[in-house]
Amino acid sequence: MTSNQERKLLRAYDRIGQELMSLADLETLLDRLLQISREVFGFENAIIRLLSDDGEFLEAAASYGYPEDAVQRRIRVGEGVMGAVARSGKPVLLEDVGLEPEYVAGIQGARSELAVPLVARDRVIGVFNVESIRPGAFGQEDVVPLLTMAGQAAVAIENSRLYQSLQEAKEEFRRLHQFNTRVLQSANLGIYTLDESLRITSWNRKMEEHSGVDEDEALGRGLFELFPLLEQEGFADRVRRVLRTGRAEKLKLQHRNLRGEERIQKRRLAPLMEEGRPVGVVVMVEDITEFKGLLNQIVQSEKLAEVGKLTAGIAHEINNPLAVISYGAQLLGREEGLSDFQRELIERIDSETERLKALTGGLLCFSRSGDSVRRWTQVAEVLDDVLRLIGYEISRNRHRVERRFEAAPMILADSNKLRQVFLNLLMNACQAMAPDGELELGVEPLGEGVCIRICDRGPGIALPLREKIFEPFFTTKAQGQGTGLGLYISRKIVQEHGGALTLEERPGGGSCFQICLPRGSADGNLDQRD
Repeated sequence: MTSNQERKLLRAYDRIGQELMSLADLETLLDRLLQISREVFGFENAIIRLLSDDGEFLEAAASYGYPEDAVQRRIRVGEGVMGAVARSGKPVLLEDVGLEPEYVAGIQGARSELAVPLVARDRVIGVFNVESIRPGAFGQEDVVPLLTMAGQAAVAIENSRLYQSLQEAKEEFRRLHQFNTRVLQSANLGIYTLDESLRITSWNRKMEEHSGVDEDEALGRGLFELFPLLEQEGFADRVRRVLRTGRAEKLKLQHRNLRGEERIQKRRLAPLMEEGRPVGVVVMVEDITEFKGLLNQIVQSEKLAEVGKLTAGIAHEINNPLAVISYGAQLLGREEGLSDFQRELIERIDSETERLKALTGGLLCFSRSGDSVRRWTQVAEVLDDVLRLIGYEISRNRHRVERRFEAAPMILADSNKLRQVFLNLLMNACQAMAPDGELELGVEPLGEGVCIRICDRGPGIALPLREKIFEPFFTTKAQGQGTGLGLYISRKIVQEHGGALTLEERPGGGSCFQICLPRGSADGNLDQRD
């Protein structure tokens, strides 16, 4: 190697070592590579082509001195000088391109060409190519320096690609982490994760509300160190079983949180798998305390309403014979010649019948519905309130809700009692439908009143049962799943408001309940209270 070659090689090494290895942006790196080659070797033109992702073509990545049509052209591996270099991984020197039938046109009037492979980690990643309009412009003394520089440049290019891939992966991981965090924090369920040591590795905002423990306080702590009562409640055994078997579990338990509140919770446990074995547990907590309390209140109110109805019936039945007994005692008291003992017995009969009448009268008063607290009410708003209340039940079963609410007048009504009616009808509709069902709600004006429609796509109700469902204690649900009082009480409430609750036929299957309510009048027979 001549001293001139050595100087070129050393200069190329020095420039590559100083500049190229520190560049991370691929476009900037390639531009600097061409600039260095021009300064060090004095080339009038140069082009760097890199292999496409599929390894079938060479595509221009950077160039100078080449026309646009030559830059835009894709060269198949094996085609022309550069394609041959990409296939063989060996440099090619042509002193006269006119003698090469496979030559692919580059610069105009080209006579000589030198192409060297870009090799990184024993793999060709591209080709560095220069041409000249002078024949024999390049010699063997140029091959080794250019090949050496190309090798160093290939390493720098590969490092830049790896850096960009790492940055893209890092950015993708960041976006994925942000997305997962948003999902976790936005979920309406309490969600947390445990590792194999049963230490808390994530803790969402809903868990903070349920437990009274902040995320910063929970992370890294042992679950049963933080909540020792969970051991006594049997939850620890379930968690360890999920870790041992890799199978999901679910349970319902009554839990006392760190604020001392008794909560009723449903918990679902799913294994976190890695390479086919469980390495942690995801725990989803659904707090149903309020829902359970509301459900209990509804059931209790239904029971009390029915007891009141039965009480009224019994009181009426007792009053009939009491009237006969009282009348008979009065007749006997008018008889002459009665002994003092007989008169005392008659007086006792009369006083006891009066006492029983007072008792049955009290029972009748107790059984009657209390006065409604009625105000001007927008029915659509009450219906939306109930939809929010059962929102989780709807989303859990992936039911679609179609709202067709028209502008309707306000009515004078007891909004709490209307909520009880809507809640009963909506829950019945949700329970009647399979997952992914469709719930249709409609509100429209009806004269001066309003008409509400609540329709589902469930199995529907057979014609012989359509009127019986409004009778007390009649239910189409499985034993233990319904009291048979919901629709009965709902119809009673609607009738108290001067309206009607009916079950309409629905084309295509399902059930459709229609509630028609009058507007009411502040000075009429409805009781308005502020």
